Amino acid sequence: MMDAANKYYEAENEVIQEAISNKILEQEAKKEHVSVQQLIDKHVRSKVKDPSEEALQVYYEGLQTDQPYADMKDKIKEHVREGRLRKVMIAYAKTLHDSTTVVMLITPPKEDVAIGNAPLQGSPDAAVKVVEFADYECPYCRKVEPTLDKLRKQYGNRVAFAFKDFPLPMHKHAEKAAEAARCANAQGKFWDFHDKLFAADSSLEIAEMKSYARSMNLDSAKFDKCLDSGGEAAAIQKDQAEGSRLGLTGTPTFFVNGHFISGNISYETLQGLVDQELAAGATKSSSGGGM
Repeated sequence: MMDAANKYYEAENEVIQEAISNKILEQEAKKEHVSVQQLIDKHVRSKVKDPSEEALQVYYEGLQTDQPYADMKDKIKEHVREGRLRKVMIAYAKTLHDSTTVVMLITPPKEDVAIGNAPLQGSPDAAVKVVEFADYECPYCRKVEPTLDKLRKQYGNRVAFAFKDFPLPMHKHAEKAAEAARCANAQGKFWDFHDKLFAADSSLEIAEMKSYARSMNLDSAKFDKCLDSGGEAAAIQKDQAEGSRLGLTGTPTFFVNGHFISGNISYETLQGLVDQELAAGATKSSSGGGM
């Protein structure tokens, strides 16, 4: 199952990332001729100020406690300071990582996922293909859309994005919304309709989706007939069957050149995997291989 394999990968990756961070800190400390602890004291601890008395009292007032402020003050102070230290440490570590070239040799689990007739944004010959399985009522799918838009703008025709439907049973409008997007696709407006559905503030009732079609100047008679007849339902079910075969249990799920990642993932995570695949493709090309 892809989920189980991915959990193993994530655990392994977490250990490796920690080892990389420690190594980068050691290298930086060596450059500055100090110990790692002295490096952290200089670039992290020295930047963190203790919270003011006013800030401590404001924090205390937000707590649900019967203990007096005097008894809680030191604990609050330590908690706030630790939070500030963590924030500064993350920022400093990111600065070091960004200035260091790291080549990751492990990748997420991989599965052959054919694009087939799925709507595709970008060139079919793109070096990297991102296949997304999603649900139009899934809040995490909506949250990840700005990340995908940013990737599209950054990579242009080097990366192509395909969309497959995986409506979840708890979302009563998701399957019909998927059909509606495919009905729009029949008139060359899939991605416009896809964006409209994910941006919608209201529930995805059939009447609402027909209204979207009219606002986009689609042939409303053809669209309504397509949606009412359920003519695209079989295509949705085909995507669902493929997702089930792959072991999908939630959305959004992505396959980046077949490499599996799932959930409300960050831009940095997707960007890292895309960069890794682009680098792998460049290495194959320079060595005389092909994609």
